[in-house]
Amino acid sequence: MHNNYYILRLLTSLLAEKLTGLSLLTCFSQLKDELILGFAEELRQFYIRANLNPEACYLSFPEEVSRARQNSIELFRPVLGAQVVNVRQYLNERCFSVHFNSGSALLFKMYGQRSNLILFEPDEEGNLFPEELFHNKQEKDRLLRLETLDRPIDQSREAFFANGLQATFPTFDRQMVALIAEAGESREAQWEAVQDLLAYLQAPEFYVVAEGSRVSFSVFPSRNNTYCGTDLIEALNEYHYTFSRLYYFEHEKAEAIRQLEKQKHKIERFIRQAEEKLMELELENRYEEIANILMANLHEIPQRASSVQLFDFYRNTYTEIKLKEMLNAQKNAEVYYRKSKNHKIEIEKQREAVAAKQKELQKINRQIEEIGKQQRLKDLRRYLKTEGLAGKTAEAPELPFRRMEIDGFEVWIGKNARSNDLLTQKYAYKEDLWLHARDVSGSHVVIKYKAGKPFPPQVIEKAAQLAAWHSKRRYETLCPVIYTPKKYVRKPKGMPEGAVVVDREQVIMVEPAAEV
Repeated sequence: MHNNYYILRLLTSLLAEKLTGLSLLTCFSQLKDELILGFAEELRQFYIRANLNPEACYLSFPEEVSRARQNSIELFRPVLGAQVVNVRQYLNERCFSVHFNSGSALLFKMYGQRSNLILFEPDEEGNLFPEELFHNKQEKDRLLRLETLDRPIDQSREAFFANGLQATFPTFDRQMVALIAEAGESREAQWEAVQDLLAYLQAPEFYVVAEGSRVSFSVFPSRNNTYCGTDLIEALNEYHYTFSRLYYFEHEKAEAIRQLEKQKHKIERFIRQAEEKLMELELENRYEEIANILMANLHEIPQRASSVQLFDFYRNTYTEIKLKEMLNAQKNAEVYYRKSKNHKIEIEKQREAVAAKQKELQKINRQIEEIGKQQRLKDLRRYLKTEGLAGKTAEAPELPFRRMEIDGFEVWIGKNARSNDLLTQKYAYKEDLWLHARDVSGSHVVIKYKAGKPFPPQVIEKAAQLAAWHSKRRYETLCPVIYTPKKYVRKPKGMPEGAVVVDREQVIMVEPAAEV
């Protein structure tokens, strides 16, 4: 219910009061489905945490945030520094937009599994078009137009009696529909119940309901609920805390145990194989016996023999022993003594490896047991960090390009044709500066735009040297490199990977360099 139209309508009104006049100073993501937006003005600041996880899409409002030094990426750069002038809720829709003095707008589309944040930028005539998506895989969002989002519905008494509840109030959720149904089958009674509900939704009370690992938000009391009062922002924060404690706690706990069980399986397999090998080595350890047999029969061993049959006094039978023809009997015995010594060393190392793995297995079993005992997310994360397990439950995705810094400007370099496409089409913004060695294949290079700062000539030159080096002109004395704002780089349909069309360009001659 936290993304219900009536809840979002109340939230939009609150956000308009809190955000108008503030500037968007930071907008970053350090988790796959989470975006942090920070607004501020002198002594005022306000944060929005947008969790766009398909399993639970919601907004919360932390008092402060901490940004990780790694695995954090800045988003929606064109509106950084822009001031909020308005927050608009769309009629009968689960979305609202934040408008900036730059003419841009940031749309919050709270559609459950299809939720997204979309940056709209104005064209020369002031019309807004989608420029950047938080979830790029939702390609249909590039077709959205803000002016068509309002959904007018005739919700008059006459329309209700003619069309029924669902057609007249499609924005009511299941709980609301169930409440109306309690009024009976009479349309008149239902209409009165609708009016009472609409009046209540102007200033409702909020509850967070936790049932097992399932968390929900409601404006109606029920079993297992936590009363959150009438402050919507505090109630949404309580939903976030409860959801984090249950959903993220259970998820991280299960993932940590899964990773340890995976390690445990590998170690157990290693121990089984090592013990089998150790048994074979111990059974084969006859080198010292053979050496002793040779030393006891030196006088019976002919010169330059490749093998000899001698009496094995360990087993009371004759055995055939292989010999090196170029060595005499005593030297052959020394070879077997040396093999025996090496064999014993190998057996000892194998035993040490098994013992170390068994000790490691005991540690993993202890960790699995301790993780199973954890009851709070905070305690779980502290334990994982103490044990050196933090950060091992999920691998951060590797960006498809190299990253470096030149005089305070971030520079990205494509790795191959596919990487070039992703860099230019997905990660670069229209204000970024795009570079490429002229008339040859090579890496796309992008200098990231910094709000209000022009690209210094020395930065362009150094980035051009990198573009030249990462091309087929690497070993030429001078290389022409084209550069242009990314907005003038396009990829017509059907072009091969890495290929683009540049509408406007400038050229700089540089000496290729691997480092600048």
